Amino acid sequence: MGNVLGLVFANMHDMTVGDLTKNRTMGSILFGGRYRLIDFPLSNMVNSGITNVGVITKSNYQSLLDHLGSGREWDLSRKKGGLYILPPFGNVTSNLYRGRIEALYGAMSFIKNALADYVVLSDCDIVTNMDFKPILEQHVESGADITIVAHTGVYPSEDIQSSTVLSKDTNGKVRSVLIRPDIGGTCTASLNIFVMSKQFLIDMVTDAMARGNVSFETDVLQAKCSELNIMAYEYEGYFSKISSIASYLRANQELLDPENARKLFLPKRAIYTKVRDNAPVKYDLDSKVTNSLIADGCIIEGEVENSVLFRGVKIAKGAKVKNSILMQGTVVGAKSEVNYLITDKNVNIGENHILNGAPSYPMYVGKGASV
Repeated sequence: MGNVLGLVFANMHDMTVGDLTKNRTMGSILFGGRYRLIDFPLSNMVNSGITNVGVITKSNYQSLLDHLGSGREWDLSRKKGGLYILPPFGNVTSNLYRGRIEALYGAMSFIKNALADYVVLSDCDIVTNMDFKPILEQHVESGADITIVAHTGVYPSEDIQSSTVLSKDTNGKVRSVLIRPDIGGTCTASLNIFVMSKQFLIDMVTDAMARGNVSFETDVLQAKCSELNIMAYEYEGYFSKISSIASYLRANQELLDPENARKLFLPKRAIYTKVRDNAPVKYDLDSKVTNSLIADGCIIEGEVENSVLFRGVKIAKGAKVKNSILMQGTVVGAKSEVNYLITDKNVNIGENHILNGAPSYPMYVGKGASV
């Protein structure tokens, strides 16, 4: 895998979770009590032996820079290869990109100079622990121009409406492509992970830009499906797709099932993140916690049930937290009750408040707000 370049798109699906991306990129969204969404594609690449990785950004990427730093936590602080941040306006002719093609064009000098024969492209909307080696092997053996990692299963319509749906034959060759169709049920959906040769990528982007095309899915996968040899790699492992606020809540709560947690956090394929030194969780004698993930630095004096709490959250005496995600620094005041609530960082909920959302429409409180 030393001849493979990894490219991660940090902003590609910001609009699907607009509340969470007002102050950050998609890749910077907190997940699972201590992680960010970008930790998963980065860790997957490093665990697969890909040590030359570029992160393509667009806007709101200050928190992403703070999180990634030099890439040391992912063993990507290297003299050769390593982690590269690729902001917009990467060359004198590039603009703030409108689609994946323009994003790649802005990073073209980096791609051309990379000592690689193949490229793995990944977005940050899929939470999974994936080995890229068998995917690359299938790509080489099949002689494909593009290999798309996909999964065949039953999807709710909200997930499909933000997905690329594939129709393939028994050999895995993609015959047709639907972009964000208004359907639901059993189908083969792209996981927004693609493999291709570096030269093919360069030629594809150059040709698309010359024709004024900016969308990889529409102008390449869909428009040239019959011309190109596009293959689908059927992924059978555990994953969660973040396509809305409700799916974000659902993906976090799935980790409360130990079986799902074991499938995602594998002993030999760790998910790496920025390490912070915090004190252990402090539980009051009268506190009660059931089926929840509690990060270090939290102070629990009330009740917590079916929830995910990030670092430094405080639950005061008499407070009840159920089915919620409370991000870093959130404070829930005494005798307050929250249910199906997502708070951003440093939210303060006063005493004797009741905040209720729903599984399909959780309530969201923005960063630094006081209620």
